[in-house]
Amino acid sequence: MKKSKGALILLLAIVVLGATSFFGARIVRGTTGAKSCSGDAIGLGLDLAGGVSITYEVEGKTPTTEQLNDTIYKLQQRVQTASDGSITEAQVYAEGNNRINVDIPGGSSDMFAELQEPGKIEFRDADGNVQFTGEDIKTAEAVQHRDQNTQAKEDVVELTLTDKAAKRFYEYTAAHVGDVLAIYYNDEMLSDPRINGAISGGVATVSGNFDKESAEKLASFIRIGTLDLTLKQLQAKEVSAQLGVKALSNSVTAAGIGLAIVMVFMIIMYLLPGFASAIGLAIYTGLMMIALKLFGITLTLPGIAGIILSMGMAVDANVVIFARIREELAAGKSVTSAIKVGYKKALSAVVDGNVTTLIAAIVLGMLGSGTVKGFAYTFGIGIILSMFTAIVITRYIMQGLYACGFQDKKFYGEAKERASIDFVGKRVVTICIAVAVIAIGFIFMGVNNSQNKGILNYSLEFMGGTSTTADFGKDYTIEQIDEEIVPVVKEAVGATDVQTQKVSDTTQIVIKTKTLSDDERKSLDKALIEKLGVEEKTITFESISSVVSNEMRQDAIVAVAIALVLMLIYIWFRFKDIRFSAAAVIALLHDVLVVLACYSVARISVGNTFIAVMLTIVGYSINATIVIFDRIRENLNGSTTRDPERLREIVNRSITQTLSRSINTSITTFVMVACLYAFGVLSIREFSLPLMVGIVAGAYSSVCLTGPIWYMLKVKKETKNV
Repeated sequence: MKKSKGALILLLAIVVLGATSFFGARIVRGTTGAKSCSGDAIGLGLDLAGGVSITYEVEGKTPTTEQLNDTIYKLQQRVQTASDGSITEAQVYAEGNNRINVDIPGGSSDMFAELQEPGKIEFRDADGNVQFTGEDIKTAEAVQHRDQNTQAKEDVVELTLTDKAAKRFYEYTAAHVGDVLAIYYNDEMLSDPRINGAISGGVATVSGNFDKESAEKLASFIRIGTLDLTLKQLQAKEVSAQLGVKALSNSVTAAGIGLAIVMVFMIIMYLLPGFASAIGLAIYTGLMMIALKLFGITLTLPGIAGIILSMGMAVDANVVIFARIREELAAGKSVTSAIKVGYKKALSAVVDGNVTTLIAAIVLGMLGSGTVKGFAYTFGIGIILSMFTAIVITRYIMQGLYACGFQDKKFYGEAKERASIDFVGKRVVTICIAVAVIAIGFIFMGVNNSQNKGILNYSLEFMGGTSTTADFGKDYTIEQIDEEIVPVVKEAVGATDVQTQKVSDTTQIVIKTKTLSDDERKSLDKALIEKLGVEEKTITFESISSVVSNEMRQDAIVAVAIALVLMLIYIWFRFKDIRFSAAAVIALLHDVLVVLACYSVARISVGNTFIAVMLTIVGYSINATIVIFDRIRENLNGSTTRDPERLREIVNRSITQTLSRSINTSITTFVMVACLYAFGVLSIREFSLPLMVGIVAGAYSSVCLTGPIWYMLKVKKETKNV
C-alpha cells in the first residue's frame, strides 16, 4: 500500500472517529439528562427512568386466576412495542384479585390511549361473517419485505397463526382466493386485505399502503388478540426510576473508565495493533450508541449487560487476531505478510464465535419477552458491530499506519515460545475443583431451604408480594429513600428485598416487599407512623403478582433451550465432531452452576437481572470455548490419529497457544464489569458481582475443562473402536 493511500485511510478513520464520537456523545448526554441534547436520548426503562403506571379494574364478576394471568400475559405481549416502533420493556402484573397494573417506561401517551380499551380482533369475510379471531394469531410483527416485481422494500404485517388455526386458515384461503378478509378491532375495520393465494405454513402477510408506523400500529392491535376480560381504567400515575438517576450516571461513568482502562491495556499489551484496536473500540462505542437510538431500543440494566458482553467480544476478536499476527512474525514472516496471514487464520475463530452467540441473540430476541428481549437486542447489535470494527476498521487502520512508516517489527511484537502446559494431565484436579465449587452451591441451597429461607433469594419480580403506598409529606430523593426509609421497612417486616418508587409530583412513595402477613402489615404501619411521621389514613396495602409471569419464564426457558440447541448444532457442523458440542455443553453447565452457587452463597436477589446474567455468561463462555476448539481443529490438520499421547499433546499445545488470549480477554471483560461494581448503586452491584464470578468461571472452564473433556471423550471413543 502506498503512503498516500495509507494517509487517506488514517484521515478517513479520524473523520469516522470524530463523527461517531460526536453523535455518540450527544446521545449519551441526552440520555443522562442534558437538555440541549434531549432529542437524541435513548429510551430508558422503568429501572433507569421511570414512567407511567396505569391501573385497570376488571368489569363484572371477579376473574379466575387463569383468566387474570392470561390477560396479563397478552397485555405484556402487547406493550413490548410502542406505537412509534420503539422497543419497550413495560411491566404488567396483578394487584389484588381484580386489578392489573401496567408500568410503561417513559409514559407513552399513545400506548396509554390504546390500552384503555383492549378489545376483540376479528377477521371477517365480505358479508361480515367472522372467520378467525385474535385467538387464532400467535404473533403479529411489522416487518419489511422486498416486492418480487419491483424489488422495492415495503412495510407489511406478518402474522403467525397458532398450530390449531394454521390448517383451517390454509383451507379457507385456498377456497377464497381473490376475496376480501377484513381485520376488525371492536367492530372498527383496520384493514381489508385481499387473499392472493392459498396460505400454507401458518404464516400470512398483510400488505397495503403501509408505512412503518401504520404497519406497527396494525400489528400492535392484532397482537393484543382477544382478552378474556373487559378492563376499565381506574387511575394513572407517574412513577420515578426504580434505581434512581444516579444509577444511570454512575453506569455511564463506570463504562467510560472501564473503556479507558481497556484501551490502555490493549496498547501496553499489543503496541501498535493495540493502538489501532483502541481507535476501533472508540468507533464501535459511538456506533453502538447511534444504533440503539436508530433502532428505538429501550435501555435497561439487562440491556447494559448486553452492551458490556459485546464490548468484551469486540476486544476478544482483536486479541485473537493480534495473537495470530505475533505468531506469524515469530515464524519469520514480514509485517505485511504476518498481518494478512494472521487475519486469515483468526477469521474462522472470530466468525464461529460471533455467529454462535449471534444465533443465541436472534432466538432470544424472537422468542423471549421482557428483559430477555431487551438483552437480546443490545447484544445482537453489539455482536454485529464488534465483528465489523475488528475485521474491517481495525485492519484498515493497521494497514494505514504501516503504510505511513510504522513498518518495524518492534511496533507489533512477536509471540514468545512457550512450553506446553499439561492441562490434560491435570484434568482430575481441575474437574474436582469445579465439582467442589458447584457442590458448595448446592450445600448452601440445602441449608437455606432447611432454614425456610428458600434455596435462592427470589425477588419480587419472581415471587410477587405486597405493595404499600404512603404519603410521607415531603419530597425524598431516591438516595434519601434508600438511606432513611428502606432500613425502617426492612427492620419492621424482616425483609431483605425492598423496592421503592416515587409517585411523581406528589410526596407519595410506593414500597414493594415480600407478601406481608396481618401482623407484618401492622408492624410496618406502626414503623411508618412513629419513625417517619406518616399519617395512618394515607397508608394503603395491596397484594401484587410477580412481574415475571409463569408464561414469561416459560418463554425464557424455551428461548434459551432452542438457542443452546442451535448453537451446539452449529458447533457440531463447523467442527465435524459431536464431542466438541458435548464438551461445550458440560462447560456451559459448569458456568451456570457456579454462578448459581454465587447467588446461593451470597444470597443475591434473583430477579429480572438474574436472567440477563445467565445469558451473558453463556454467551461469553461459548465464545471463549470456540477459540480453543478452533486451535485444536487447526493443529489436528485433518488428522484422524487415535494415539492418546498425540491427542494429548495437541490439546495441551492448543490451550497453551491460546492462553494469552483467554487471560487478556477475561481481564478486559472483568475490568468493564468491575468498574460497574465499583461505581454502581446497590442494585447494580448485585448485578455485577455474579457477572464477575461468571467471567472467572467461564475462563476457567474454557482453559481447564473443555479441552481435557474433549480429549477424554475422544480417547474413550477411539478405545472402544479399537
